[in-house]
This record gives sequence, C-alpha cells and structure tokens, in this order.
Amino acid sequence: MGDAGKSDPQAVRFRAFVSYSHADAAIAQKLHRKIETYRLPQHLRDRETDDPDNGRLGRIFRDREDLPAAEDLSESVKEALAGSEVLVVICSPDAQASIWVAREIELFRALHPGRPVLAALVRGEPEEAFPAALRDGTEPLAADLRKEGDGWRLGFLKIVAGIAGVPLDALVQRDATRRVRRVMAVTGGALVALLAMIGMTIFAIQSRNEAQHQQAEAEGLVEYMLTDLRTELKGVGRLDVMTKVNERAMDYYEDQGDLSNMPAESLERRARILHAMGEDDEKRGDLDKALAKFTEAHRVTEALLARDPDNPDRIFGHAQSEYWVGYVAYRRKIWDQAESRFQAYKRLALELLAKDQNNLGWLREAGYAEGNLCSLALSRTDRKYDPLPSCNAAKNYANKVAQRSSNETKPIADLANRLGWLGDAQIRVGDHEAGLLTYRKQHHLLVNLHRKSSVNMDVTDRLMRAKMTLSEVLRKQGGITMSRRYNKEAELIAQSMVSSDPDNKKWQEWLLRIQLAHRIEETEGELQ
Repeated sequence: MGDAGKSDPQAVRFRAFVSYSHADAAIAQKLHRKIETYRLPQHLRDRETDDPDNGRLGRIFRDREDLPAAEDLSESVKEALAGSEVLVVICSPDAQASIWVAREIELFRALHPGRPVLAALVRGEPEEAFPAALRDGTEPLAADLRKEGDGWRLGFLKIVAGIAGVPLDALVQRDATRRVRRVMAVTGGALVALLAMIGMTIFAIQSRNEAQHQQAEAEGLVEYMLTDLRTELKGVGRLDVMTKVNERAMDYYEDQGDLSNMPAESLERRARILHAMGEDDEKRGDLDKALAKFTEAHRVTEALLARDPDNPDRIFGHAQSEYWVGYVAYRRKIWDQAESRFQAYKRLALELLAKDQNNLGWLREAGYAEGNLCSLALSRTDRKYDPLPSCNAAKNYANKVAQRSSNETKPIADLANRLGWLGDAQIRVGDHEAGLLTYRKQHHLLVNLHRKSSVNMDVTDRLMRAKMTLSEVLRKQGGITMSRRYNKEAELIAQSMVSSDPDNKKWQEWLLRIQLAHRIEETEGELQ
C-alpha cells in the first residue's frame, strides 16, 4: 500500500508552464489569464480537456506567481516543470538574456524530451528574441504575437492549439463564429453586415499580408458600435445592452497589446469608447467609475491635441473629454471645477466654429457649450449669475441648427431642451409669463416629435420632463387642474421608461420625483 501523504513529482499537475523574463510580466499575466479561461469547441472537449463539461484547458503555471513560499526556488521550479505537459516561452530580447528562462527550457527538455515547447514572440526579431536554449535541438512551434506578425488573436489561438493538440483551423473558425454571435446578440439589425465582415476577417487572419485590411475592418466595426448602433440602443433605452457593446469594443483595443504604437485615429476612437462607458456608468449613478473613464479619455485626447493642435478631429475629441469631466463635477456640485471645464469646452467649440461657420456639427457644439454654462448658472448655489445670456445664446444656436436640418429628430429635440432651460432662466429672473410661454413651446415641439418617434426613448424622456416642468409651474401659479393632468401624464411615461430599462437610475429618480409631486398636490387639494 502506498503512502497517501506523498505525491508523485512526475504527475501532471499543470497543462502548461509559462516561462518569461520579468520585463514581460504584464503580457505573461495576460496570456496566463486568457489561456486558463479559454474554452475549446464542444467537439474537441472530450479528449483534450481536463474538464470536458466546461472545455477549459486546465491549470497554467506562471513562474513567480504560482510558486509557494520555499527556500529552494530551483526545486519548486523543477517540480512545476516536471508536472507540466507543455512549455510556453515568451520570447523577447529580455527573455534571450535571461539565465532563468534558459535554465527552465533546458530543464523541461531534459525532463520531457518528447513534450511540446511553444515559442510566443512578443518583442524583437526571432534571432534577437529566441533564447539560445530554445534554438538548440528540435525547432519549437512558434506563434508571433507582434502586431506585424500573426497579431494577438491569431497568435493566441496558435498557442491554445499547441497546448491542446488540436487543429488551428478549428479554433480560428470557432473564434470567428463566436465574435459574430456576440455582436448579433447585441442587435439583429447588423446581421448581414456582420456576416460579410466576419468572412473578410477570417480571410485576413489566414493571410498575414491582409493584416492592415483586417484592422481596418475591425476598426470599422468599432466605429459602427460607437455611432449607429449606440444611437439605436439609446433610442430604445437599453443601457444594459449598450454596456455590452462598449465592453466588446474595448476588448478589441485590449487585444492590440501596446497602445503606444496605434494610430491617432484608433486612440481617439478608444477615448470615445471610454466616453460612452463613462456615460453609461453615470446613468447608473456610479460617478466614481464614470470619472475614472472620463479622466483616462481626457489624458489621451489632451496628448493627441498637443501633437496636432490644428486638427478639427483632435479639437472635437478633447472638447468631449472636457465636457464629461466637467459634467461629473457639475453632478457633484463642485461648481468652480465644472465652470473651468465647461469654459474649456466652449473655447474649443468656438475654435471649431471659427474654422467653418457653415459646419452644422460645430454650430451644434457651440450651442451645447452655451447650454452647459446656462445649466451651471441656474444650478450653482455658491454665487449668483444671470443665466439669460448663455440660455438665450444656446437656444439661438439650437434654432439655427434645427432650421437647417430638415426636420430631423435630434436637432428638434435639442431645440426643445434649450427652450426648457431658457424657461427656467426666465422664471429665475421673475418673468413668469415668458417662462410659461417658453415651456409651452417646448412641450408642443416634443409632443409633435413624439408622435413621429414614439419608440425613441430619448424623445420620450424629454417629453416626460417637459410635462413634469409644466405641472410644477402651473401648480405654483394656481392652475391645479392642468397641473394634475400633466403630472399624471408624466408619471405614466416615467413608469413605462423604468420598466423598459430598470438599470437607469436617472429615470427611477424622475419617477420618484413625479410621484412625490403627485402626493403634494393631493395633500394641497385636501387642505383647500
């Protein structure tokens, strides 16, 4: 009978051992995590995985993390190497110079002459990155993770295929199919475009000479996610799905490795993803997470603008970062910081407008900038400002854009929004008659717009708030009957909005506010 307290040092405990230089620790950690969480296709699982039910490859040993506290490091490494099926060597000039990487290669080959050794090239050319011990004897299976080589995605799949002992083509096809399914889960409307795109992506993966074309297609998909798809999802009020879209887009940039080598357009697109993710965090009420994303985006767009200060795209990109950082300060009532950011946004918006007075986009940005200052003047409590100049200027810009936009939904919705803030400003300075008239104009615009775009949740949101505002103003002016009518209409709209997107904290807050106002009206009615 054997001793149950002792283990066989030759027993396999790890599917693979990752050998690397300390300089490549970050990519080693990423590779480790990706391999351990990767799942093989169903038809390859039974014979190739430690756990056929979930398809995972098994435990991966990474030196300097998986070692227990031991006085003799060499013995611990020997035991881990003896218990590994495959050796993965992360190759770089630092790895070639590392005596520890060389010793791990020599020891693995001595212990397991017939087991696979995989080379993952991450930096430098093969002759300056492959350790001498790796070049001796049987030529290793190589995966070039560099951008100019296989790229991260294909290189990673080569490593998985080498560890699992399965055909690379099967993994490439499954990976491409999985990517299609992920995006199709977000929106069925993109099916035809995505099928065509994935076909081109598979072709690009199979041909290294098409790497640039592959990247362009991937960037195009990210651009679609940030523009048309996001607009559609905002229109139906699906915050949860927008979050998944943002995560998928950000995964693409994470897989690119070193961001410092990416083109300015790609870096700016990544900043826009951070803006979108931060906006979604803000709607969920998580201002800390939102600010972290906005701050990172601000750092990137600021550097891009410093590199190319006359480029309108760089100016516009950084203007958005200034706005979002300022908006978080506005939400937190840090008024001076909010004003500083909003003024910076205005300077950049006017710089854009000065470059092209006929550009509707730049005209809209100037209106937004004035609108921010209008909102700030009405909201801040530390000092008094006359809100009318900024509120009137914002309304005038919005009116010009709407008149030149052929009855498009967004310009009219923007104009209605500016009318709402102008009404607030008129009430603030004591012109209640003008304020009520402005609110009625806003309500009229939104009612007509909602008839044409009843499924657009942004328009629905604005109409709900317009009805709420009218209700409050009429109640204060004695119009109780109409006040109750608008309040009830606003409550019904808010309830439907919260039902469609339970994660939207703003809508929940509006519903509570409306219901509270309703109870106040009932109490006042009982007292009369």
